[in-house]
Amino acid sequence: MSARFPILYIAEADAEAAVLSSGVLSYLVDSLPEADFTIVGSAASAPLFADTPRLKRLIVLDRTGRWDWLGLWNQVRDTRWGLVVDMRGTKFSERLRRLKRAVRGPDQPGLHAVEAAARVLQLDDVPAPRLFFGAETRATADALIGPDPAPILAVGPGTDWIGTRWPAERYAKVAGPLLAADGPLAGGRLMIVGEEADRDLAHTIRLAVPRTRVIELQGKLTRLQTAAALSRASLYVGADSLWTQLAVAAGVPSVGVFGPSDDARVGPWKGVSLRGERSLDEFKAIDPRLNQHIHHMLGLPADRVLRAARGLLARETQAG
Repeated sequence: MSARFPILYIAEADAEAAVLSSGVLSYLVDSLPEADFTIVGSAASAPLFADTPRLKRLIVLDRTGRWDWLGLWNQVRDTRWGLVVDMRGTKFSERLRRLKRAVRGPDQPGLHAVEAAARVLQLDDVPAPRLFFGAETRATADALIGPDPAPILAVGPGTDWIGTRWPAERYAKVAGPLLAADGPLAGGRLMIVGEEADRDLAHTIRLAVPRTRVIELQGKLTRLQTAAALSRASLYVGADSLWTQLAVAAGVPSVGVFGPSDDARVGPWKGVSLRGERSLDEFKAIDPRLNQHIHHMLGLPADRVLRAARGLLARETQAG
């Protein structure tokens, strides 16, 4: 083993799950200044950790066939690790030479994913999700946002499935009053994040404010750069999606809108999650596999989300 303390961190393949667990990695970075890190992730999750301090190596394990694991073994077997943290819960990490190993087991029902991640290290205090941003990542994001110091309301309307997509016009009904002259973010700008495919949603939402006060970032930045951009926001409102978890990991007070998904497990950590009149079990009764082409989010009105956003901003102001 080298003079430093080598840590191997095996992140989840799913990007959203990896962000939810990211507080564990940030805890290790902060609490073990003598450690350096080798991080394993998928093509989707690994880039999120590219700016981790003292990162020695970033390994992409996108497929998980026998030969893929063998390839990973050949890259990590010669090191005697100080600590191996296995967020995928694999048997692979059992075979590595190490002083200590922390491996994720099955999550307990009703336990938030952030709390479940903290239990891997048996932490009493649950670290919030957190991503690190290097100077280049921040500079790329800042170049699109500009130096304007006015407050920013960030919105992430896109989701992978239509069933979890809240109507775009309702985001507009939330954004307009928050950014109005008498609103809590008066004079601020509207930032819209997401994929290139979310541009149609953005077109509706951006009408809430004058065009000169809109920052459209969909498809223009990597996910890590998007998180860096989100770190400049005063408030985030979004759906059950990676964008919401990126906002949380960027330290932004966040409001999440939920329907046919488990907000008790993936709702914005320390933020606010809202759902319509149906529980998750009731949605499953309608759509057992949660995969039908159905608009499930119509039962959540805009005024409830607006009230929650105002309340969260008020609490943040008092706490600050």
